[in-house]
Amino acid sequence: MRELVVEDEVKLASLIRKALKEDGLLADVAIRGEDALWMASATPYDVVVLDVNLPGIDGFETCHRLRVDGVRTPILMLTARDTVDDRILGLDTGADDYVVKPFDFDELLARIRALSRRGPVEQGSVLQVGDLTLDTRTHVVRRGEVEIALSVKELQVLEVFMRRPGHVLSRYDLLERAWDMDYDNRSNVVDVYVRYLREKIDRPFGVASIETVRGAGYRMRRESTG
Repeated sequence: MRELVVEDEVKLASLIRKALKEDGLLADVAIRGEDALWMASATPYDVVVLDVNLPGIDGFETCHRLRVDGVRTPILMLTARDTVDDRILGLDTGADDYVVKPFDFDELLARIRALSRRGPVEQGSVLQVGDLTLDTRTHVVRRGEVEIALSVKELQVLEVFMRRPGHVLSRYDLLERAWDMDYDNRSNVVDVYVRYLREKIDRPFGVASIETVRGAGYRMRRESTG
C-alpha cells in the first residue's frame, strides 16, 4: 500500500514516513497543500494523511479541493486543533478520520490500515491469483498451503502484480506503484526484483506466473502455467 503524508513539520513527516515504511508501507511526503493536490491526483494512494496547519492553502481547503477534483482516496486529518468545531469542519470538508496531536504511532498506523481497507483501491486484505495468495494485513504469502518468505520490497512488488492480474505492467508502472518518488528510474531494479520473485514464488513450484511481455513489461497470469 502507498500513503501520502502532507505535513510541513519535516521532523514529524520523517517520523511518520519511517513508521509507515517499518510497517511495510510506501510513503511519499508533501509539505504544502498545493503539492498534495497534484500528487494525490496523479498517484493512486491508499490513504492521505493530511495536516491542517500547512503553508499556503491549509488542510481543510486542501481536503475540500481534493474532493471537488474527484479524488476519493480516504483522508486522515492530523492536527493539534482539537476543538469539536475543528473536527466537524474537517469531516464536513471530506475527511474520513481525525487524529489529534500528540498521537500514538501505533494508533495512527491502525487508523491508516482501517482507512485503506475501505478505500477505492482496496480489494480486501487477501489477494488471490490462482493458488497464490497474499494477505496484505499480515504480509503472509502462500502458494497453495506452502508459506513463502519474502522481503518487504518483494511483497510490495508482488502486491502490485496481484492487484492487476492479466494486465501488462511496464517497468515505469511498477516503479510508480512499488517505490517511493526518490527512486532512480534509470536503474534495472524492477528486473532484479521480478527475478527475485520468480525464484521464490514460481521456480520452486514448477510454475510460471510472471511472464515477460517483450517491449512492454511484465504480466501476472491469472492462472499459473507449468
